[in-house]
Amino acid sequence: MPQLDKLIEKIQAKQEIVLESGKAPVLKSEAGTTAILNQLLSAAQVTGLVQEIAPADGREALAQRKALKFEYKAGARTVQVDFSAEGEQVIARISMNGENGKGAAAAQPQAQAKAADPEPEVNALLRKMFKMGASDLHLTSSHRPLVRVNGDMKELGDEPVLKNERMEALLSAILPPHNALQFKEIHDTDFAHEITGLARFRVNVFMDRFGMGAVFRQIPMDIVTAENLGLSKEIIDLCFLSKGLVLVTGPTGSGKSTTLCALVDYINRHRRDHIITIEDPIEFVHNRKNCLINQREVHVHTKSFSQALRAALREDPDIVLVGEMRDLETISIAIETAETGHLVFGTLHTTTAASTVDRIIDQFPADRQSQIRTMLSTSLKAVISQTLCKKIGGGRVAAMEALFVNSAVANLIREGKIFQIPSVMQTGKKQGMTTLNDVLFKLVVDKAVAPEEAYIKAVDKPAFVALLKTKGIVLNMTEIEE
Repeated sequence: MPQLDKLIEKIQAKQEIVLESGKAPVLKSEAGTTAILNQLLSAAQVTGLVQEIAPADGREALAQRKALKFEYKAGARTVQVDFSAEGEQVIARISMNGENGKGAAAAQPQAQAKAADPEPEVNALLRKMFKMGASDLHLTSSHRPLVRVNGDMKELGDEPVLKNERMEALLSAILPPHNALQFKEIHDTDFAHEITGLARFRVNVFMDRFGMGAVFRQIPMDIVTAENLGLSKEIIDLCFLSKGLVLVTGPTGSGKSTTLCALVDYINRHRRDHIITIEDPIEFVHNRKNCLINQREVHVHTKSFSQALRAALREDPDIVLVGEMRDLETISIAIETAETGHLVFGTLHTTTAASTVDRIIDQFPADRQSQIRTMLSTSLKAVISQTLCKKIGGGRVAAMEALFVNSAVANLIREGKIFQIPSVMQTGKKQGMTTLNDVLFKLVVDKAVAPEEAYIKAVDKPAFVALLKTKGIVLNMTEIEE
């Protein structure tokens, strides 16, 4: 079934669906404009959706972005489709034709009320998740829904087991057209879903041995500020750099997006610059304060991180945020962008500051590594590596390791002596540098985190145990093994 059939079912008399590149699909009526989906469509996506329902002799005209008008029958409805293009911008208008309009106009108000589109069924689960203070909702076929609260998985015992048919209905109702096509091809897709006034959710839909499944990660509507997040003065000062590379790293679910969002928001409030973010998908939505912010979503507004990053150099940015530096090309362009007078923020899935530098260098062929070490020694300004720990009494707190690249660190990077960086971090505490063990140790001493939880999160465990012994703190190894 063509993707547009689901949208066409929404049309009533004197209404039209408008699909415009760079915007989300909307339903227009005399009462105003209503968003149908939260997904922004590219010109290629608008064209592709219209091609699915166009007559065979009109598809070539659409491919060439030529204006086209035609009628299309979806079930019992016949609609008029008007496609036009101007430069890179395309727009398609879909409206009821005359006969449908007369029939609909004669309908009683009660019938019109029934035609109103209900809220997606999955939103009820998301609202329940939100009330519980959960960070994630997990849906797996043949299982009850589960949520992650304060880092622990909990089954929703009052919910029924999700059978395959119901799972497909739940997820198909919110899948944007592009993602539905992507899921059909590769059985995996990412997008953002929003409940207006409540929260946004980063969604991954996948297939496993049980059938269709999904994970929803909650993204709060309200941006957590750098001040409320408790970021140190040295970290906040990175927002005033004119150029360079700043990396926020950590495992999945460690709060990297929240930290980066807080830094972008701080820049938005304190500078007058142009910020470009490249994300997959867009998570936190930034409104204009003192800066112009263009947020681009991979697979919707651009083909890839590397392509968007290359294009950003021609878009007059001051600050560029790269949601994920996942391949050699993206990393290479990010370093070059930082060297050419731009401030670049990026993320990597590494656990310590030193391993982050190693990971970047190791991405390159051996014959380029010497050059990359030299480039990194001048362009890299800081690495913030973080992990989330369960707090005593509930909630979670971020433990942040901070490396600021001074002349000593730059020399070590240039000479390939990365293993000596932790020692420089120990002696650079006056410059705001912190090691993960020291931060975890302080959280334990302050009775914010249990020693066993901190031990699990520590990377250098023997050194962390030695720190605990200085305060006479004994680990309950039985609890750790469980």
